Amino acid sequence: MLKISNTVSLAGWEIELNAIRAMGSGGQNVNKVSSAIHLRFDIQRSSLPAIYKERLLALRDSRISGDGVIIIKAQSFRTQEKNKEDALQRLAELIRSVMVVPKKRRATKPTRASQTRRMDSKKKKGQTKTLRGKVNY
Repeated sequence: MLKISNTVSLAGWEIELNAIRAMGSGGQNVNKVSSAIHLRFDIQRSSLPAIYKERLLALRDSRISGDGVIIIKAQSFRTQEKNKEDALQRLAELIRSVMVVPKKRRATKPTRASQTRRMDSKKKKGQTKTLRGKVNY
């Protein structure tokens, strides 16, 4: 059981975990041991609330396939247990991130004082640059 929030949690049957061989260097251990985890989570078949499902399906993420299945591959650690925890943590993080509503941006104008300060600094910079020029006698 994976806890997403106080009210939302996922049952074990909703998450499909498969052990696969990790890629990359590691010698003979990589060829023998299946330490990487391949996690699959079907959004439409899950028991998530409708708002979660809508937002997850609308999300433009490479981990979400066209069929609405979240696929996460965890192979950062050497042990299967740590990779399993990592994959579940990443799934929970992805689902939580969908429910965070970004703050609306309000258009603002610079104050008159800040505009005059800016123009004064530009004039001052220009004067110092002209003073660096060639001196005519």
